[in-house]
Order: sequence, then C-alpha cells, then structure tokens
Amino acid sequence: MIPEQPEERRALIGEYVLGLLDEAQTAEVDELIEHDRDAPRIALEWQAHWLALSDELPAVPPSAALWPRIRQSIAVRDSQPETITQRIWNSLGLWRLTSAALAFVLLLSVVPALLPEDPASPAYTVVLQQPGQAADPGWVIRVNQDGDLHLDPLVSDSIPANRSVQFWTLVDPADGPRSLGLVQPGQPYSLSAEQIGRVEPGQLFELTLEPAGGSPLSRPTGEVLYIGRAVVASAE
Repeated sequence: MIPEQPEERRALIGEYVLGLLDEAQTAEVDELIEHDRDAPRIALEWQAHWLALSDELPAVPPSAALWPRIRQSIAVRDSQPETITQRIWNSLGLWRLTSAALAFVLLLSVVPALLPEDPASPAYTVVLQQPGQAADPGWVIRVNQDGDLHLDPLVSDSIPANRSVQFWTLVDPADGPRSLGLVQPGQPYSLSAEQIGRVEPGQLFELTLEPAGGSPLSRPTGEVLYIGRAVVASAE
C-alpha cells in the first residue's frame, strides 16, 4: 500500500529506484509514477542521489556474457510475455546502478554508426529509455568532441495532435531543468555546442509529453516519455 505521509512515500520511491521492493510493491509504485504528478520527480531525485554514490565506486568492465543476455532480451521482447525473472532484470534500480556499462554496450551493438569515428576522441552518449524499463532504448544522444549534440530515434511514437514532445536536460537539481526545445517523434534533432552548453558525466536528459507548444512553465509538467544519463564514450 502506498503511504499517505510524504516522507514515507519518498522513502518507498527511493527503495523502488534501488530495486529493493517485491513484485507487488513494485507494481504499486509503477502505477503511482504513471498517474501521480510528483512521483516521477521524486524518483528522478533519488536516481540522482544514488547515481552520485555509485559514481564513487570503481568501474567494473562488463562481462563477456552481458551482451548476449541483452541481445536475447531484445530479441524476445516482442514475442514473449515478460516473466517475473525478466521483470527483476528489467527493474529500474538495476538499470540505474549499471547504466553506464549497459548504455555503452547497447550503443556498440544497436547503433554503432553513432559512435565517434575516432575512438580516442572525447565524447558522450546517452541511451534514453522509458521510465522503469531496461534494455529497451527509445532514443540515443551523441555529443561529439566538438560539443555538438545529435538526438536520434530508435522508435517512432504517436502522440495526440494537441501535445508536444519537449527535450530537457538537468545538470544540478538546485539549478533546475533546462529546455532544449521541441522534438518531432521519430525525427532526428541536433543542437550546436553553443546551444547545448557544457555536458558533464551523469548529466540527465529526458523527453516529456507537454501541451502543444511546450511546457507553460520553466520545468516539465507532463509525463516523462524517455530518460537517461550521459556517459563518457571515449576510449583511452
């Protein structure tokens, strides 16, 4: 049962982001995030908190068995119903805590053409996925060594005629999110280095469903469609 007290609810969402809830509790929080205006924001705040802690851990190269598991998951996604085991693997907490390694592996295999031609050049990549879904990328962002950003779709979503998809980024929660403009579903989108500004490891990017013409406020007001964080894609 979802707690009524704000602090208890916030703590529950924090456990959800870490993947500590059982199946029934996870389903309840899934429902809460889908229909409650504040729950997605709280989940993102917890995500930023846990990722900041995880960034202090030493990097661990992905095992040789990781990509076959991801490839198999993608291959059977549309043909088989999701099992309890797959749901655990697809948990938001597991994805968040391993996002850098998984995003890089997905990029290598799903969209190799988007990788920098020079593997030694500094660059960032972001795999945007639906909240609560793992190994199910919807968009990929590449920031090249010149700082230019390219957003490329892996899906083609349909949205109502009276709604818009807005692109956001967040570096410091204290500064709040910054709009990067409106995006056409299924269409590439680019920004110059001057428009995007400095990109940092762990920087948050998301696409939200907003009223026609974009959010009336200086922050997202609608449903989070896709979300992800920047990881360094350069090789030494």
